[in-house]
Amino acid sequence: MPLLLRLVLTTLVAALIVATLLSAAIAFGGPKVPAPMASIHTPFKGMDLSALPALAEFRARDGTQLAYRRYAARGAQQGSVVLVHGSSASSQSLHPLAMTLAAAGQEVFALDMRGHGASGPKGRIAYVGQLDHDIDDFLDAVRPALPASLMGFSSGGGFALRYASGPSGERFQRYLLLAPFLSQDSPTQRPASGGWVSVGVPRIVALTVLNALGVHRFNHLTVTRFALDDDSRTRLTEAYDYNLATNFRPRPDFMAELRSVRRPTAIVVGAADEAFHADRFAAVVQAAAQTWPVRVVPGSGHIGLTLDDAARQAIVEQLQALPVPDQFGRAPS
Repeated sequence: MPLLLRLVLTTLVAALIVATLLSAAIAFGGPKVPAPMASIHTPFKGMDLSALPALAEFRARDGTQLAYRRYAARGAQQGSVVLVHGSSASSQSLHPLAMTLAAAGQEVFALDMRGHGASGPKGRIAYVGQLDHDIDDFLDAVRPALPASLMGFSSGGGFALRYASGPSGERFQRYLLLAPFLSQDSPTQRPASGGWVSVGVPRIVALTVLNALGVHRFNHLTVTRFALDDDSRTRLTEAYDYNLATNFRPRPDFMAELRSVRRPTAIVVGAADEAFHADRFAAVVQAAAQTWPVRVVPGSGHIGLTLDDAARQAIVEQLQALPVPDQFGRAPS
């Protein structure tokens, strides 16, 4: 057999094998349905929602109306905070924290991120990067008072890091990351986030390869599922497609994300966090050559960080301790 023909046949066979493996991973490599994780969804069931603000809306660039809740500052206004909830959740989950921040003089905007709550079809977005554009559109439409802070919890904390390190990062003056998801490869990560999430790794790998080749037609497929009980599954977002799972977190090189942030930033995490290793955040921040404060709240678990009175007060104190950059973007010494 001539050498050229042998090379062509070898290439075709290899391509067929790769295509078969990718097809199998896409078809059968999705996430399993995890067992309910009571420590995540049960604490919300006793939440007092009597003072929950009604939903307002702003128009995103694609014409979709996206939802948020506004909490007026009480007393002398100190600035504003835009709150980003965690995976599966909505603005309602951050109601106690929003009330505490408003009582401390912050005008608070709690978002229903696209794909959650009242913002579009649950679990889906149109493309990777759409959530970043939604924050830009929110700022343009609502114009929160300065100094404005972006505060995200869990996956929302990871997304806040993504936004802070991206091209629009300087649109907020400060960032506060609450028990943030950094990466499945971060030393802070517990396996499966402590049992909270089931990830279809083969499907994600296959879709990542296809996306690198410019093929996005399968991005609507489910790649993550969350450990909800039957009651929570009817109210929350139980699964993410590839676009949402990829966008609602930092970019793959999470250390580069950490190094790229130029605004004053801090991390607050509960010492008893079930999803992440609270005692490892400081070392990760140091390895990224950042000097951010990392505050560990004694006794608080993952969800308790946003619900416990002492933890919410610690968050307010940490926000107030962050410097505010001057009009040239420099943080005061």
